[in-house]
Amino acid sequence: MRTYAGHSTAEASNELYRRNLAKGQTGLSVAFDLPTQTGYDPDHILARGEVGRVGVPVSHLGDMRRLFQDIPLEQMNTSMTINATAMWLLALYQVVAEEQGADITQLQGTTQNDIVKEYLSRGTHVFPPGPSLRLTTDMITYTVANIPKWNPINICSYHLQEAGATPVQEIAYAMSTAIAVLDAVRASGQVPEEKFGDVVARISFFVNAGVRFIEEMCKMRAFGRIWDQVARERYGITNPKQRRFRYGVQVNSLGLTEAQPENNVQRIVLEMLAVTLSKDARARAVQLPAWNEALGLPRPWDQQWSLRIQQVLAHESDLLEYEDIFAGSHVIEAKVDALVEESLAEMDRIEQMGGAMAAVESGYLKAQLVSSHAERRARIEAGEDKIIGVNVFETTEPNPLTADLDTAIMTVDPAVEARVVDAIGNWRTTRQESSDRQGLGDPFHFPTVQQALDRLKEVAAGTGNLMEATLECARSGVTTGEWAGALREVFGEFRAPTGVSGAPVAVTAEAGTPLALVREKVEKTSADLGSGKLRFLVGKPGLDGHSNGAEQIAVRARDAGFEVVYQGIRLTPEQIVDAALAEDVHAVGLSILSGSHAQLVPDVLTRLRAAGAHDIPVIAGGIIPTSDAEDLKAAGVAAVFTPKDFGITEIIGRIVDEIRKANHLDPLEVPA
Repeated sequence: MRTYAGHSTAEASNELYRRNLAKGQTGLSVAFDLPTQTGYDPDHILARGEVGRVGVPVSHLGDMRRLFQDIPLEQMNTSMTINATAMWLLALYQVVAEEQGADITQLQGTTQNDIVKEYLSRGTHVFPPGPSLRLTTDMITYTVANIPKWNPINICSYHLQEAGATPVQEIAYAMSTAIAVLDAVRASGQVPEEKFGDVVARISFFVNAGVRFIEEMCKMRAFGRIWDQVARERYGITNPKQRRFRYGVQVNSLGLTEAQPENNVQRIVLEMLAVTLSKDARARAVQLPAWNEALGLPRPWDQQWSLRIQQVLAHESDLLEYEDIFAGSHVIEAKVDALVEESLAEMDRIEQMGGAMAAVESGYLKAQLVSSHAERRARIEAGEDKIIGVNVFETTEPNPLTADLDTAIMTVDPAVEARVVDAIGNWRTTRQESSDRQGLGDPFHFPTVQQALDRLKEVAAGTGNLMEATLECARSGVTTGEWAGALREVFGEFRAPTGVSGAPVAVTAEAGTPLALVREKVEKTSADLGSGKLRFLVGKPGLDGHSNGAEQIAVRARDAGFEVVYQGIRLTPEQIVDAALAEDVHAVGLSILSGSHAQLVPDVLTRLRAAGAHDIPVIAGGIIPTSDAEDLKAAGVAAVFTPKDFGITEIIGRIVDEIRKANHLDPLEVPA
């Protein structure tokens, strides 16, 4: 039983972890901030506004020491949500454990380390697919030999569902990723054939459970059946224990609503039942979101509520006392059979393309997810998929939980970032550096930082395992940004396909439909301006890689007749403004879910105005608290949209209205 936690600083997060453990939490689930996840130090330009927001900043060994101070790592089971920089964070964790006197062979936990889903949904990738797969392979072979109780990779279908995946896509893409990883480990020659079963046994999965809990439970049974088949037939694993489908769950956040957020509690309970009701497909670990995640960062009390939901189920109900209650159900068996058949067919398609990595690079997987998500959004807007409090049963009594929205979520003190930035500068100037490499590998005799980084680049340019060189960097005081920067020099960086251009039309535009009416507004406005097609730039400033919303806006704007400029994630305000001016756009839409909107959106606005572009309205979207939305509007933002604004066609219509207003055109009476 865990809650996903970490924020502000290592010291604040350490206090939170110790408090949660005292409440009965049985493991730690560490959330890292976006600079840590994407390999930047807190003082990098892209880290501005992101430090300590969605997790804890860990920039070097000193931060990791403080994060786990007074927490005996040999007794912990620690899950770390980290991917592109997973090897680096595991190295820091191991060195801190060594300093505590722990036997590293006894360390238990998981590094997420699934880079494929980063290319598809979360956006914290750094390196191209080839080098990323090598980092994963090296970590797996190192841990199997040296930290045998550690799960070196957690194949994550969770984020695929958040990006719109159907159950079949969730199963097929996760399994194809696992196959790509295992094939790479086998091909590396680093693991003897007789030990390969140990590698398969350490593969774990992290899945999503939505509110359609019968379908979700069947999905889990299908997952287990397919994994057993893959392990047995493709890899020849004869030991049933090594073929066991081991998975943890974070239940669905995509379905949590800003409107009537109290309904999220029962959604979370139903989603938890999906992965606990069936004993034969029961999750090994469950972590639950908080009721108010669609509003902002949950407070400790909100996280406690989610923990108590699990504890009531485990200790008050009789759920855990029975064998599998679905055994023999023809309804369940038929659904599982269908999911297995369709998933295997999709896995075959991916295999024909050359596997998961090739399907990422071609853009196939991303385009499929964007398409599925667009179809889901269209069903919600049409009322086919009913969301209580959003598109049905919208009337509500005043909500005491959100009566004071400013206290209903936790806020991160903006001064925290300045303190962390100062601290990284202090670390660089005070870290102790030995002038020789004698005692290499001894934790008390470190190479210099430059020597350690040179060694890392030397190994990266060759074919050796990168883990030992990474441990050397950790011990010598290298920072997160320095480690990732050295590998960027050798491996380069990667910009993943956006999937927008290949997404099919999801909403019809027949005469009289809302989309047709918005298309009329677009055509009339472009004619009034005499500038050809209306051009709309969708931008993702900062390090927030959750691009699902931006992609759906981009696709619908395209279908409404806009020429859309969308360059993907991880851009500075300066780059966004340069693109807006170069493309001569009529509006800029900024999507941010990480909380950095308060700094980055006004920066874009200021730069546009300084360039004389007073007629380009700036629109913001994301998880933006009400008070922040008012501040943004006061700063000159034309409109702010949050998860409660679920009608994308209506949003596009509003954007056209803002373009007309900015260009002093009369408002149109065409409804949207």
